[in-house]
Amino acid sequence: MIETNDLSKQFNNNFWAVQGATLNVQPGQILALLGQNGAGKTTTVRMLTALLAPTRGYARVAGYDVTKNPKEVRMNVGVLTEQHGLYLRMTGDEYLDYFGKIYGLDAQARATRSKYLLDYFGLAEASRRRSGEYSKGMKQKLALARSLMHNPSVLLLDEPTSAMDPESSRLVRDEIARLRSSQRTIVICTHNLAEAEALADHIAIIYRGKILLNGTLDELKRRVLGPMEYEARFADAFDASGLSLPPGVEVVSRSETSLKFRIESPQVANPKLVHALTSMNAPLISFHEVSRKLEQVYLKTMAEAQGLAYAA
Repeated sequence: MIETNDLSKQFNNNFWAVQGATLNVQPGQILALLGQNGAGKTTTVRMLTALLAPTRGYARVAGYDVTKNPKEVRMNVGVLTEQHGLYLRMTGDEYLDYFGKIYGLDAQARATRSKYLLDYFGLAEASRRRSGEYSKGMKQKLALARSLMHNPSVLLLDEPTSAMDPESSRLVRDEIARLRSSQRTIVICTHNLAEAEALADHIAIIYRGKILLNGTLDELKRRVLGPMEYEARFADAFDASGLSLPPGVEVVSRSETSLKFRIESPQVANPKLVHALTSMNAPLISFHEVSRKLEQVYLKTMAEAQGLAYAA
Protein backbone atom coordinates (compact mmCIF):
# COMPACT_ATOMS: atom_id res chain seq x y z
CA MET A 1 0.00 0.00 0.00
CA ILE A 2 2.98 2.29 0.68
CA GLU A 3 6.29 1.74 -1.06
CA THR A 4 9.27 4.08 -0.95
CA ASN A 5 12.80 3.67 -2.20
CA ASP A 6 15.62 6.10 -1.39
CA LEU A 7 12.96 8.74 -0.70
CA SER A 8 14.78 12.00 0.00
CA LYS A 9 14.01 15.70 0.36
CA GLN A 10 16.52 18.52 0.21
CA PHE A 11 15.52 22.13 0.88
CA ASN A 12 17.07 25.26 -0.61
CA ASN A 13 19.61 25.67 2.17
CA ASN A 14 21.14 22.28 1.23
CA PHE A 15 19.52 20.73 4.27
CA TRP A 16 18.41 17.11 3.80
CA ALA A 17 15.22 16.75 5.84
CA VAL A 18 14.79 13.15 4.69
CA GLN A 19 17.55 11.06 3.19
CA GLY A 20 17.24 7.57 1.70
CA ALA A 21 13.98 6.45 3.33
CA THR A 22 12.96 2.99 2.15
CA LEU A 23 9.67 1.62 3.48
CA ASN A 24 7.18 -1.08 2.52
CA VAL A 25 3.83 -1.09 4.31
CA GLN A 26 1.31 -3.78 3.43
CA PRO A 27 -2.51 -3.48 3.39
CA GLY A 28 -3.98 -3.78 6.87
CA GLN A 29 -0.76 -2.82 8.66
CA ILE A 30 -0.07 0.05 11.04
CA LEU A 31 3.39 1.62 10.81
CA ALA A 32 4.67 3.86 13.62
CA LEU A 33 7.28 6.40 12.53
CA LEU A 34 9.29 7.49 15.56
CA GLY A 35 11.87 10.22 15.99
CA GLN A 36 12.79 13.50 17.63
CA ASN A 37 11.37 16.85 16.61
CA GLY A 38 12.94 17.75 13.27
CA ALA A 39 13.91 14.16 12.48
CA GLY A 40 11.97 14.17 9.20
CA LYS A 41 8.66 12.52 10.13
CA THR A 42 6.38 15.31 8.95
CA THR A 43 8.40 15.86 5.77
CA THR A 44 8.02 12.16 5.01
CA VAL A 45 4.25 12.40 5.48
CA ARG A 46 4.08 15.46 3.22
CA MET A 47 5.86 13.58 0.47
CA LEU A 48 3.53 10.60 0.91
CA THR A 49 0.55 12.94 0.48
CA ALA A 50 2.07 14.51 -2.66
CA LEU A 51 2.30 17.92 -0.96
CA LEU A 52 6.09 17.93 -1.33
CA ALA A 53 7.95 16.55 -4.32
CA PRO A 54 10.88 14.25 -3.51
CA THR A 55 14.34 15.49 -4.41
CA ARG A 56 15.48 11.92 -5.00
CA GLY A 57 13.95 8.45 -4.97
CA TYR A 58 10.28 7.63 -5.30
CA ALA A 59 7.15 6.83 -3.33
CA ARG A 60 4.01 4.98 -4.36
CA VAL A 61 0.85 5.21 -2.31
CA ALA A 62 -2.09 2.91 -3.09
CA GLY A 63 -0.32 2.09 -6.34
CA TYR A 64 0.13 5.73 -7.46
CA ASP A 65 3.41 7.56 -7.85
CA VAL A 66 3.43 10.71 -5.68
CA THR A 67 5.18 12.72 -8.40
CA LYS A 68 3.38 11.45 -11.50
CA ASN A 69 -0.11 10.97 -9.99
CA PRO A 70 -0.50 13.52 -7.16
CA LYS A 71 -4.28 13.91 -7.58
CA GLU A 72 -4.86 10.16 -7.40
CA VAL A 73 -2.61 9.93 -4.34
CA ARG A 74 -4.58 12.63 -2.51
CA MET A 75 -7.88 10.93 -3.35
CA ASN A 76 -6.61 7.74 -1.70
CA VAL A 77 -5.08 9.32 1.39
CA GLY A 78 -6.66 10.67 4.55
CA VAL A 79 -4.51 12.98 6.68
CA LEU A 80 -4.75 14.02 10.31
CA THR A 81 -2.21 16.73 11.11
CA GLU A 82 -0.91 17.60 14.57
CA GLN A 83 -3.20 20.64 14.58
CA HIS A 84 -6.70 19.28 13.88
CA GLY A 85 -7.71 22.25 11.70
CA LEU A 86 -11.41 22.34 12.66
CA TYR A 87 -13.58 25.27 11.65
CA LEU A 88 -14.90 25.88 15.12
CA ARG A 89 -18.02 27.84 14.09
CA MET A 90 -19.23 24.91 11.95
CA THR A 91 -21.34 22.13 13.40
CA GLY A 92 -20.11 18.56 13.04
CA ASP A 93 -22.63 18.00 10.24
CA GLU A 94 -21.57 21.14 8.35
CA TYR A 95 -17.89 20.38 8.73
CA LEU A 96 -18.09 16.86 7.25
CA ASP A 97 -20.43 18.02 4.49
CA TYR A 98 -17.99 20.78 3.54
CA PHE A 99 -15.08 18.37 3.18
CA GLY A 100 -17.29 15.89 1.36
CA LYS A 101 -17.84 18.59 -1.28
CA ILE A 102 -14.07 19.14 -1.52
CA TYR A 103 -13.66 15.43 -2.25
CA GLY A 104 -16.32 15.60 -4.95
CA LEU A 105 -19.02 13.55 -3.21
CA ASP A 106 -22.61 14.23 -4.27
CA ALA A 107 -25.25 15.31 -1.73
CA GLN A 108 -26.59 11.82 -1.05
CA ALA A 109 -23.12 10.31 -0.68
CA ARG A 110 -22.10 13.14 1.68
CA ALA A 111 -25.18 12.66 3.85
CA THR A 112 -24.75 8.88 4.00
CA ARG A 113 -21.04 8.99 4.72
CA SER A 114 -21.36 11.79 7.26
CA LYS A 115 -24.10 9.95 9.18
CA TYR A 116 -22.05 6.75 9.20
CA LEU A 117 -18.91 8.46 10.51
CA LEU A 118 -20.72 10.49 13.17
CA ASP A 119 -22.35 7.30 14.42
CA TYR A 120 -19.06 5.37 14.20
CA PHE A 121 -17.20 7.92 16.32
CA GLY A 122 -20.05 8.46 18.79
CA LEU A 123 -20.64 12.05 17.69
CA ALA A 124 -24.20 11.76 16.34
CA GLU A 125 -25.81 13.49 19.33
CA ALA A 126 -23.35 16.39 19.06
CA SER A 127 -23.54 16.70 15.28
CA ARG A 128 -25.63 19.92 15.37
CA ARG A 129 -23.41 21.64 17.91
CA ARG A 130 -20.55 23.88 16.86
CA SER A 131 -17.28 21.98 17.00
CA GLY A 132 -15.81 24.77 19.13
CA GLU A 133 -17.98 23.42 21.97
CA TYR A 134 -16.52 19.91 21.68
CA SER A 135 -14.05 18.39 24.14
CA LYS A 136 -10.48 17.70 22.96
CA GLY A 137 -11.28 14.06 22.37
CA MET A 138 -14.41 14.90 20.41
CA LYS A 139 -12.53 17.42 18.28
CA GLN A 140 -9.87 14.89 17.42
CA LYS A 141 -12.50 12.27 16.59
CA LEU A 142 -14.26 14.77 14.30
CA ALA A 143 -10.92 15.46 12.60
CA LEU A 144 -10.45 11.71 12.18
CA ALA A 145 -13.93 11.48 10.68
CA ARG A 146 -13.00 14.26 8.23
CA SER A 147 -9.89 12.34 7.14
CA LEU A 148 -12.10 9.31 6.42
CA MET A 149 -14.87 11.16 4.60
CA HIS A 150 -13.74 9.88 1.19
CA ASN A 151 -13.04 6.36 2.56
CA PRO A 152 -9.29 6.43 1.82
CA SER A 153 -7.16 3.31 1.64
CA VAL A 154 -4.26 5.02 3.42
CA LEU A 155 -4.48 7.04 6.64
CA LEU A 156 -1.57 9.27 7.72
CA LEU A 157 -1.74 10.49 11.31
CA ASP A 158 0.76 13.09 12.56
CA GLU A 159 0.87 13.13 16.39
CA PRO A 160 -2.79 12.07 16.70
CA THR A 161 -2.88 12.41 20.51
CA SER A 162 -0.47 15.30 20.98
CA ALA A 163 -1.26 17.58 23.98
CA MET A 164 -4.37 15.56 24.84
CA ASP A 165 -5.40 14.48 28.33
CA PRO A 166 -5.11 10.73 29.10
CA GLU A 167 -8.84 10.05 28.70
CA SER A 168 -9.06 11.77 25.30
CA SER A 169 -5.85 10.06 24.16
CA ARG A 170 -7.32 6.68 25.06
CA LEU A 171 -10.49 7.44 23.07
CA VAL A 172 -8.50 8.35 19.96
CA ARG A 173 -6.16 5.32 20.29
CA ASP A 174 -9.19 3.04 20.54
CA GLU A 175 -10.61 4.60 17.37
CA ILE A 176 -7.33 4.13 15.49
CA ALA A 177 -7.24 0.48 16.49
CA ARG A 178 -10.84 0.10 15.28
CA LEU A 179 -9.94 1.60 11.92
CA ARG A 180 -7.42 -1.13 11.15
CA SER A 181 -8.71 -3.32 8.33
CA SER A 182 -7.44 -5.46 5.48
CA GLN A 183 -8.31 -2.61 3.10
CA ARG A 184 -6.66 0.25 4.99
CA THR A 185 -3.06 1.02 5.90
CA ILE A 186 -2.23 3.49 8.69
CA VAL A 187 0.97 5.44 9.33
CA ILE A 188 1.34 7.14 12.72
CA CYS A 189 4.00 9.74 13.46
CA THR A 190 4.27 9.96 17.23
CA HIS A 191 6.49 10.69 20.23
CA ASN A 192 4.32 8.44 22.37
CA LEU A 193 6.24 5.17 22.57
CA ALA A 194 3.55 3.37 24.57
CA GLU A 195 1.03 4.37 21.91
CA ALA A 196 3.26 3.06 19.12
CA GLU A 197 3.87 -0.19 21.00
CA ALA A 198 0.15 -0.74 21.53
CA LEU A 199 -0.95 0.04 17.97
CA ALA A 200 1.80 -0.67 15.47
CA ASP A 201 2.62 -3.81 13.50
CA HIS A 202 5.83 -2.28 12.18
CA ILE A 203 8.06 0.44 13.61
CA ALA A 204 10.58 2.72 11.88
CA ILE A 205 12.96 4.96 13.82
CA ILE A 206 14.18 8.05 11.98
CA TYR A 207 17.07 10.29 13.02
CA ARG A 208 18.29 13.37 11.13
CA GLY A 209 16.34 12.30 8.08
CA LYS A 210 17.64 8.72 7.96
CA ILE A 211 15.76 5.58 8.96
CA LEU A 212 17.94 3.76 11.47
CA LEU A 213 15.69 0.77 12.11
CA ASN A 214 12.61 -0.72 10.48
CA GLY A 215 10.76 -3.90 11.39
CA THR A 216 8.34 -5.54 13.80
CA LEU A 217 8.74 -4.80 17.49
CA ASP A 218 10.02 -8.33 18.18
CA GLU A 219 12.58 -7.98 15.38
CA LEU A 220 13.78 -4.64 16.72
CA LYS A 221 14.01 -5.91 20.30
CA ARG A 222 16.18 -8.82 19.24
CA ARG A 223 18.33 -6.71 16.90
CA VAL A 224 18.95 -3.94 19.43
CA LEU A 225 18.65 -5.63 22.83
CA GLY A 226 19.88 -9.12 21.96
CA PRO A 227 18.35 -12.52 22.83
CA MET A 228 15.26 -12.71 25.00
CA GLU A 229 15.57 -12.96 28.78
CA TYR A 230 13.55 -15.14 31.15
CA GLU A 231 13.36 -15.19 34.93
CA ALA A 232 12.73 -18.13 37.24
CA ARG A 233 11.47 -17.25 40.72
CA PHE A 234 11.53 -19.64 43.67
CA ALA A 235 9.52 -19.90 46.89
CA ASP A 236 12.68 -20.47 48.98
CA ALA A 237 16.42 -20.19 48.58
CA PHE A 238 17.58 -22.48 45.78
CA ASP A 239 21.12 -23.67 45.13
CA ALA A 240 21.48 -23.75 41.34
CA SER A 241 25.18 -24.63 41.31
CA GLY A 242 24.46 -28.07 39.84
CA LEU A 243 22.00 -26.88 37.20
CA SER A 244 22.77 -28.17 33.71
CA LEU A 245 21.99 -25.47 31.16
CA PRO A 246 20.72 -26.39 27.68
CA PRO A 247 22.70 -25.06 24.68
CA GLY A 248 22.08 -21.36 23.99
CA VAL A 249 21.20 -20.55 27.61
CA GLU A 250 23.30 -18.44 29.98
CA VAL A 251 22.67 -17.09 33.46
CA VAL A 252 22.86 -13.29 33.49
CA SER A 253 21.96 -12.65 37.14
CA ARG A 254 21.02 -14.60 40.24
CA SER A 255 19.83 -14.20 43.80
CA GLU A 256 18.83 -16.74 46.46
CA THR A 257 15.27 -16.86 45.14
CA SER A 258 15.64 -16.07 41.45
CA LEU A 259 17.63 -16.75 38.29
CA LYS A 260 17.63 -14.69 35.13
CA PHE A 261 18.61 -16.32 31.84
CA ARG A 262 19.47 -15.06 28.35
CA ILE A 263 18.07 -17.57 25.85
CA GLU A 264 18.82 -17.77 22.12
CA SER A 265 15.95 -20.06 21.08
CA PRO A 266 13.21 -20.10 23.75
CA GLN A 267 10.98 -22.52 21.81
CA VAL A 268 13.73 -25.14 21.95
CA ALA A 269 15.52 -24.34 25.21
CA ASN A 270 12.72 -23.37 27.61
CA PRO A 271 11.09 -26.82 27.95
CA LYS A 272 14.52 -28.35 28.63
CA LEU A 273 15.41 -25.63 31.13
CA VAL A 274 12.14 -25.97 33.06
CA HIS A 275 12.58 -29.76 33.08
CA ALA A 276 16.13 -29.33 34.45
CA LEU A 277 14.85 -27.07 37.22
CA THR A 278 12.00 -29.36 38.25
CA SER A 279 14.33 -32.37 38.15
CA MET A 280 16.35 -30.64 40.87
CA ASN A 281 13.13 -30.12 42.89
CA ALA A 282 13.44 -26.37 42.52
CA PRO A 283 10.59 -24.65 44.45
CA LEU A 284 9.51 -22.88 41.25
CA ILE A 285 6.84 -20.19 41.60
CA SER A 286 7.06 -18.73 38.11
CA PHE A 287 9.06 -18.84 34.89
CA HIS A 288 8.36 -15.87 32.66
CA GLU A 289 9.75 -13.66 29.93
CA VAL A 290 11.36 -10.47 31.16
CA SER A 291 9.41 -7.60 29.63
CA ARG A 292 11.37 -5.42 27.20
CA LYS A 293 9.76 -2.21 26.03
CA LEU A 294 9.94 -0.22 22.84
CA GLU A 295 11.32 2.60 24.99
CA GLN A 296 14.50 0.55 25.59
CA VAL A 297 14.89 -0.09 21.86
CA TYR A 298 14.32 3.57 21.00
CA LEU A 299 16.62 5.04 23.67
CA LYS A 300 19.47 2.65 22.91
CA THR A 301 19.16 3.28 19.16
CA MET A 302 19.15 7.04 19.64
CA ALA A 303 22.08 6.91 22.08
CA GLU A 304 24.16 4.90 19.60
CA ALA A 305 23.21 7.27 16.76
CA GLN A 306 24.49 10.19 18.85
CA GLY A 307 27.62 8.35 20.04
CA LEU A 308 26.42 8.26 23.63
CA ALA A 309 26.51 5.49 26.21
CA TYR A 310 23.16 3.83 26.84
CA ALA A 311 22.15 3.30 30.48
CA ALA A 312 19.56 0.51 30.60
